[in-house]
Amino acid sequence: MVKVSSKGEYALRALLVLGQQPGKVYTINEIAEQTLVTAKYLEQILIKLRKLGYVQSKRGVHGGYMLSLSPADISIGDVIRQIEGPLSPMGCTSVTAYVPCPLEEGCLLKPLWKVVRDTVAHVLEQTTLDDLLHKRIKSPLGGEELVKKQNR
Repeated sequence: MVKVSSKGEYALRALLVLGQQPGKVYTINEIAEQTLVTAKYLEQILIKLRKLGYVQSKRGVHGGYMLSLSPADISIGDVIRQIEGPLSPMGCTSVTAYVPCPLEEGCLLKPLWKVVRDTVAHVLEQTTLDDLLHKRIKSPLGGEELVKKQNR
């Protein structure tokens, strides 16, 4: 169920740091400083991101981490799903981890949870790391960018 934990938040923070200069190798301490995450915890997250194919590591004196993919090819929805699990707020509406409910037949809440799932999934799937880096976050309710609304 979608609940972004510190692990998901920190994974996105790390990807944002690495995405600022694709191709640049960042030390774990540089990433930790910019994300305000301890190097020890960040290392666990970066290992997971490496296994998922988002980052690559380089060993040695000038070692560290860098993106494996272009920021435009990294879907925030994919990252959150792989780090946190399903995007649905309730198991009965999950596409990837459906859990039946004894009250499901005739449930008046299920349509609401389905709309919430679809909206969250749409926004996260349509947002890339590049969009975040360039502050191009669109509201599902209209074409105006959310970043512009927040700055008013």
